[in-house]
Amino acid sequence: MTDTVLGDRRTVWLVAVLIIVLFATANLPWQLDDYDQAKQAFTSFEMVKEGHWLYQHTPHEHVATKPPLVGWISAAIFVGTRSWEVAWRLPSLLAALVFGVVLFRFAKEAYGPNAALAALGAFGLNLLSPRLATLARTDMPLAFVIFLIGALIWQKIRAGNEWTLRDQVYVFVLLTAAMLIKGPIVYAFLLPGVVLFYFGSGTVGALRRPETAAQHPWISARTGWWPWVASFAIFLAWVAAGILSQPGFYHEVVMREFIGRFGETIHRPQPLLFYLPHLLHKFAPWSVLMIAITLVDLRSRNWRFRSLFRELSPETFWLLCWSIGGLIAMSLIPSKRVDRIFPVVPPFCLLLAAQISGRQVTPRPPVGTARRLYLWTMAALVLAILITGVYTVWMIVTGYRDHRDALAVFGRNVGREAEGHHWRYEVVSARDEGLLLYLQKVHFIDPQLAVTEWNNGNLDAVVVSKGKAKMLMPKLAGAVVSGPQNAQQENYVLITH
Repeated sequence: MTDTVLGDRRTVWLVAVLIIVLFATANLPWQLDDYDQAKQAFTSFEMVKEGHWLYQHTPHEHVATKPPLVGWISAAIFVGTRSWEVAWRLPSLLAALVFGVVLFRFAKEAYGPNAALAALGAFGLNLLSPRLATLARTDMPLAFVIFLIGALIWQKIRAGNEWTLRDQVYVFVLLTAAMLIKGPIVYAFLLPGVVLFYFGSGTVGALRRPETAAQHPWISARTGWWPWVASFAIFLAWVAAGILSQPGFYHEVVMREFIGRFGETIHRPQPLLFYLPHLLHKFAPWSVLMIAITLVDLRSRNWRFRSLFRELSPETFWLLCWSIGGLIAMSLIPSKRVDRIFPVVPPFCLLLAAQISGRQVTPRPPVGTARRLYLWTMAALVLAILITGVYTVWMIVTGYRDHRDALAVFGRNVGREAEGHHWRYEVVSARDEGLLLYLQKVHFIDPQLAVTEWNNGNLDAVVVSKGKAKMLMPKLAGAVVSGPQNAQQENYVLITH
């Protein structure tokens, strides 16, 4: 009965629609005031407004530290939609939706419909994916590109095929895209897995040991060296040109953003095992299900760990190396943040599908064990729907109740009022980076320059923090605070004549 429910097309559509709703709504009410969203959103805004297509800045005019690919995509979407909210959030949402479809199809082809539904549920029904799906950030597009590379290696290992020139070109294009999204961090999620697979694949699949070296699983995992080197060379060319042409680029991007991640002075360091408990929590109940299946399997083997490894299929071993390798590499970097570990989640989803199908080992588990796995999977799916759904609803309700988007609402109201009165207005330099974007301005204005422009008749209104307003009001001829203030937005005021 459970097997039938999991494999039913209506169940798949129900889970898919629920995931789409969660992805689209989890970050409501939309705002740019957390997770460095304003920095990422500002790159495409600056591209369109000032034509800075290769190198951008933050709202406070520091050099932007991320390569420009996602910014290019957002700029192109804005040209077509004329909506910045859509342009900033659609790249992540589209990547997440296509991600789910591709993951489901790969899992269904390899492990069957029941395991594929579990993989889809694990990808969409956790505490990381819905949160990242509409953030104005690069995490979801980067994870999607990394997944496509890892999945291509996985398919090659499954088929036992060597790499053709066309396959290598695909890897080169995907690696270049990853480099232009977030730099060489892509190496941390893939190369450790390749190394682990190389040194461990000789002990895997002993029952299917190849007769010749040419049939060794490692042959199917070798993508060739040139895609990795060529894509990195393109990234280095972007970095070199930035160092030569952009003041502060070397300090902000090379020293602070990249090298600084490996130290403990610039960025806040975290303990070595920081990611492990967070991943177990954010990926629950699927993480618990994976551990439970592994323990039951080991118990059936009288806890002979080596026996399990000898019977792993090569493609399952690659999924294990891919996910664990990325987790180890990211754990060794002192600078850590929970969302950065997200690219290891999709290979874990495929690994879970392999466990549920029983195709990760040879011979397959007995029928009674398979039925128990399906019952556990159904229970995990229901629990994941409850956990993710309740958490998302709670985030949305508290977001609107606490007026989390108060600054965004303030900015929209000022923009409408300024447009209706045809005001010439500026934003006095402030801490909140999103304020510029809410007011559709490219630069903050210095307080003293604001006073000069106001008294010369070149400004009709200024937006300023309440702390600076007390200092500026006596210097602005005929200045008054305009209109009733929003009780939830106490940090800024609009000053008019």
